[in-house]
Amino acid sequence: MVRVSLFVFFFSIGTTTLAVAILGNDLFRYYQNKNELKSSQATFKKLQTLNKDYDSLLKQLQEDPTIVKRIAPVTLGTEPEGKDTIYPKAKAEQLAAAKKALTEDKEPEPAKPGIPEWVRRCNEPAKRAVLFLAGTALILISFVCFGPNRRTKKLI
Repeated sequence: MVRVSLFVFFFSIGTTTLAVAILGNDLFRYYQNKNELKSSQATFKKLQTLNKDYDSLLKQLQEDPTIVKRIAPVTLGTEPEGKDTIYPKAKAEQLAAAKKALTEDKEPEPAKPGIPEWVRRCNEPAKRAVLFLAGTALILISFVCFGPNRRTKKLI
């Protein structure tokens, strides 16, 4: 029972090491693609919210045509037409603070998880060769030392 357990232990570690050595590039590309997918999904969600905002604005413009008269001076930078209304002038500091507040992301972008360090190390050519040799050695050790016993029968 001990021999079988040791055989399974060494053989499974050797096979795993050999697989990591052979599939190192594929693992690296897998984690890269996974990160790209997450960033693409985040960008897609942001675009969806922008589309919803623009759709609601277009709907308001269609329902109330006076909105254009109120938005036009601000958008085009012209003076408002109201003769009996005083419009306050904003100072440069106030405008800079408002611009900064508007341009800041409301939700901070989540940190990218990146590629795990063990995948980076296993992907280096010298370390891949060492992993390949170590895995092969473990498989050979498991077969030679813990493999089935061949007992020869003596002929009388």
